[in-house]
Amino acid sequence: MKRYFRGAYIVLVALRYGLDELVLNSFRRPWLHRLARVLAFGRRLDAPRGQRLRMALERLGPIFVKFGQVLSTRRDLLPADIADELARLQDRVPPFDPAIAIETIERAFRRPVGNLFASFEREPVASASIAQVHFATLLDKQGRTREVAVKVLRPGMLPVIENDLALMRMMAGWVESLSADGKRLKPREVVAEFDKYLHDELDLLREAANAAQLRRNMTGLDLVLIPEMFWDCCHPEVIVMERMYGVPINQGERLVQAGVDMRQLARDGVTIFFTQVFRDGFFHADMHPGNIQVSLDPATFGRYISLDFGIIGTLTEFDKDYLAQNFNAFFRRDYKRVAELHIESGWVPRDTRVDELESAIRAVCEPYFDRPLKELSLGMVLMRLFQTSRRFQVEIQPQLVLLQKTLLNIEGLGRQLDPDLDLWSTAKPFLERWMLEQVGPQRLMDELRDQAPRYAKLLPELPRLLHDFLQQRPDAQRQERQVELLIAEQRRTNRLLQTAVAIGLGFAIGLALTQLAHWVRVY
Repeated sequence: MKRYFRGAYIVLVALRYGLDELVLNSFRRPWLHRLARVLAFGRRLDAPRGQRLRMALERLGPIFVKFGQVLSTRRDLLPADIADELARLQDRVPPFDPAIAIETIERAFRRPVGNLFASFEREPVASASIAQVHFATLLDKQGRTREVAVKVLRPGMLPVIENDLALMRMMAGWVESLSADGKRLKPREVVAEFDKYLHDELDLLREAANAAQLRRNMTGLDLVLIPEMFWDCCHPEVIVMERMYGVPINQGERLVQAGVDMRQLARDGVTIFFTQVFRDGFFHADMHPGNIQVSLDPATFGRYISLDFGIIGTLTEFDKDYLAQNFNAFFRRDYKRVAELHIESGWVPRDTRVDELESAIRAVCEPYFDRPLKELSLGMVLMRLFQTSRRFQVEIQPQLVLLQKTLLNIEGLGRQLDPDLDLWSTAKPFLERWMLEQVGPQRLMDELRDQAPRYAKLLPELPRLLHDFLQQRPDAQRQERQVELLIAEQRRTNRLLQTAVAIGLGFAIGLALTQLAHWVRVY
């Protein structure tokens, strides 16, 4: 019964904010429009559609806010005004009772909080739709006191999520059936993608593992700090990590007063992003200002601090090779090659005309080369390419959409720190070096080095393998001879059967003729 009430409430909120207009405009049933206006009597549609959608999601609660945040990453599917508005959604949720957080921690580790931590702050310092954070101190294995942050999963999330997801799937089916525009937005696929993200975030161990991987990858770069995970105190519902001290990156005046070089900070952010993407193929995909701080500690002054690793993007070697060739062709203005790469990758139907796709890509990319370099937006180019590709039925890969969304975040953040940031000049040497590594002699040497352990194991076995092969040749020859004899015997049997059939037919025909002659003589 609760599900039906929840469903009715969702429908009324959607009507109140005029969301029916987003899906019914192309659906020529006037009575549906009139019914929607009656059910949501007194509604006002003065605000832009993107703003109304954002407000409705905020009204429906944290799960729908999270859905809007994920939906904002699908700029390949959404109009620009809606995607921009959804990107403004903030995950501000009232904290839950600290007693429940303590109960969750004690249930997870089967020990009182007083035995786990030297001290524990009951009041949370941050709260979101999935979890909240408490500060504490911990004695590590060496007996040292460590300041930590304890992230605790919000209780009772799974049944709430499952109920809302079931309703979202139902509404997605309605949207697809009611409107051509709704069908183009692929609502069922978007809900399925959201389902995956949300269930991944419900497992805090996955987030801890993501943070540990990024921390290893970034060792030696000296540009970003990532908290250490205390694995003895990590559980799917609770993770304990090193406490980080920093200033939120959107507090620009405070950073300037502290003496941070904002231009260098902007360039470092671009370097971090491209290193994670093109060197490691493993990147932080939720880099909004709430998850980024800047260290003012003298030992690490001016370094980035990354937080919240629930959403991570990954690229395979195939993805990286595809991007390398596309960037290379793009920088040479070889739009035909870009079109061919789309077709060769299988993301465009094989019967797509290369010249038509080439013309569409040229219309997207060419205007950017006539702008000053500091205005060149790689993220915007990718977004326009994805939008243009829709009419060619391009199946955009989720990991590339996540990459494009993160690139837009990085560009926006970089230009907020330094309005004159020349992203192209900052990224070009890195990209050129990376592309050379992808297709040059260094790539060959790296492949040989990676395969060396396999070759080292195989080479000593080659004489034995050759000997075994030669020993088996006579057996193989005998088997081949036996097969030939069987085939010859089968052919002989077939010839005998054919002869027998011919004799039988001849005998039957002769008997019929004899009977016919006898019948003629008698009559």
